[in-house]
Amino acid sequence: MTGREILLKMKEKVGLGSSAADTGKGRSRMSDRHVTHGFHLVKGKSNHAMEDYVVAKFKKFNDSELGLFAIFDGHLGHDVPDYLRSHLFDNILKEPDFSTEPESAVKRAYQLTDGKILEKAGELGRGGSTAVTAILINGEKLVVANVGDSRAVVCWKGMAKQLSVDHEPSKERQTIESKGGFVSNLPGDVPRVDGQLAVARAFGDRSLKKHLSSEPHVVVETVDADTEFLILASDGLWKVMSNEEAVNSIRHVKDAQLAAKHLTEEALTRKSKDDISVVVVSFH
Repeated sequence: MTGREILLKMKEKVGLGSSAADTGKGRSRMSDRHVTHGFHLVKGKSNHAMEDYVVAKFKKFNDSELGLFAIFDGHLGHDVPDYLRSHLFDNILKEPDFSTEPESAVKRAYQLTDGKILEKAGELGRGGSTAVTAILINGEKLVVANVGDSRAVVCWKGMAKQLSVDHEPSKERQTIESKGGFVSNLPGDVPRVDGQLAVARAFGDRSLKKHLSSEPHVVVETVDADTEFLILASDGLWKVMSNEEAVNSIRHVKDAQLAAKHLTEEALTRKSKDDISVVVVSFH
């Protein structure tokens, strides 16, 4: 156990850990590669219920082992991210060409799932959710997709590399306006689609859907001997930490669960007020 891990354990014992947190860990069962994961979620200071949901598990799929990891960050309610947690990966793996064309399969499944959410708007409500998902195939290949501002960052040779794209309204203004929408930019506020939503892509949000995309950014990344770990996190972390700060702060923490917890604690120390959710996947 490293010195940083010992310090984290001591903080936990004396009650300096986060309250009302959800946490967990797991590992790959493959014999030729030791992959572990850990996650930690902390509710923000807002007066609404927790709107972040996490998936972190390994699953046998045909002759492969898949690591399924995701963070769903809801807005205007928790029903949409909860639905995504239960259905998105199933929809991806049902795509007949997932094994041969995972990028196109993931894109279709995202769009299909968004359609189902819109059909169920009466049941799921008017809210929506961002998403970042990562599928690890046999410990060798990562398929990362996202809509919104939850982010995926990999540490490779000690350097931070962002795999996802932050879908900010200001960056997609032309597309939004071409659909008849607008991007507000009021002093003291962030740019918003139709003056409401601070991301340009998301699941759900039926009232904004004419101007809002659910098409994901997808990237396929090879996991090699220099790939150290992957971080998935909601914007509760990224609002207060850069990619490099996040990577550097946990690079010497070998336990993935402790690493995820450390990042949430650091975000709280830096006064993040949003829900904070982190998944760390470690490639030993």
